[in-house]
Amino acid sequence: MRSANVIIISIEDKFVKNMIIFLRHGQAENNTKKILAGRTPGINLTEQGREQAEQAGEMIKSLNISAIYSSPIDRAMQTAEIVGKHCNVKPISDDRLIELDMGKFTMVPYNEIFEKHGNVFPKFYEGSLEISHNGVESFSEVQKRVFDIVDFVKNEHKDENVVLVTHMDPIKAMIGKVLSLKPEILFQLIVANASLNIFKYDDQNYYLSSINSMNSSRFHETF
Repeated sequence: MRSANVIIISIEDKFVKNMIIFLRHGQAENNTKKILAGRTPGINLTEQGREQAEQAGEMIKSLNISAIYSSPIDRAMQTAEIVGKHCNVKPISDDRLIELDMGKFTMVPYNEIFEKHGNVFPKFYEGSLEISHNGVESFSEVQKRVFDIVDFVKNEHKDENVVLVTHMDPIKAMIGKVLSLKPEILFQLIVANASLNIFKYDDQNYYLSSINSMNSSRFHETF
């Protein structure tokens, strides 16, 4: 059984600073079809996904967001643009937030992958050679580029609050690094669509403030 999500309902303190808010894109067509879309263009948000993004924007609009960086993938940029309207900030595309390269698994339904390879998701977090042999970007590579942009934000946006719109595994890369999570825990961790995953930082450390923050109207959803 997968672990329960930690959910914080409201974020209201407009005087809080030094926050990096990781936002997963809203529900997209590949999510409903259970397909590994990877970096395939033209995968758009569903209507539900657009509404989720609107709710996320409402939650953070009072936080004095100074910048929004986004994965260039359509579903992420669409989410960033919706949130940006609430915050009066124009999103900036950044490849360091891109979805991982799914290699030979790109646009393959989950059930087909499971039939041929078993459950590949734990193998991804373990760094299995089977994953790299199928052309999939390694989890360590994802962590490296995610921390690169996090360090950039820390240096370029001191005393500011910044949103990073991305995908599940880049967010798990950040959470896993900060909390030193083992592969089996990373596999069990679910980052919900359009959820806010908030980190604070000081000169030396990053601290996890919340996971899967969302509007209470979404509590019934399964991920």
